[in-house]
Amino acid sequence: MPHQLRHFPFPITTPRLLLRKPCIEDSRAVNAGVEESFDELHQFMPWARQRQTLQETELFIEQAVTNWIVQKSEEPWFPIFIFDRTTQEFIGATGYHHIEWESMCLHIGYWIRTSKSGQGLMTEAVNALTRYAVEELGMRRVAITCDIKNIRSQKVAQRLGFALEATLKADRVMVDDQISDTLVFARYSTADLPALEVSW
Repeated sequence: MPHQLRHFPFPITTPRLLLRKPCIEDSRAVNAGVEESFDELHQFMPWARQRQTLQETELFIEQAVTNWIVQKSEEPWFPIFIFDRTTQEFIGATGYHHIEWESMCLHIGYWIRTSKSGQGLMTEAVNALTRYAVEELGMRRVAITCDIKNIRSQKVAQRLGFALEATLKADRVMVDDQISDTLVFARYSTADLPALEVSW
């Protein structure tokens, strides 16, 4: 039933990555990743209008931990942190947004720290989360939305075979207060996803 708490088995592992729920001990690593990547994040992420203090990162993680416990589908949603499986280095964040248990739909959001981009790591992470959403959670629709100018995010969706469903005109306000369009991608099954060894 939609009001019942669900079981989310974690961590999720892939050949290179470990994905898990946040904990407060992650604060320094996450804050360093955001600081390193601020110039890129500032272009497209509404939460990156300004540089984030360690205290702000701690507050975000505290709220995320609470959302996971009570399964509250609102900001900051359900973040999932990504770590290098071998070194345990923080790589970036992904997670589930707008979970709708009645219709069994959700969105996946993501960002990767600058020094780790271009290695296919986020594609690997989103592949794993798509499989988890469909195979573990029973989702019928998995969506990715991004700004029309966010080419890197678009490429992740495209590599994973998400279909472009719509372009929402004048749908978002950018950090510079300019109006922009949103692209909506979706998948309805894991059929034809690139092969990936995933466990949870």
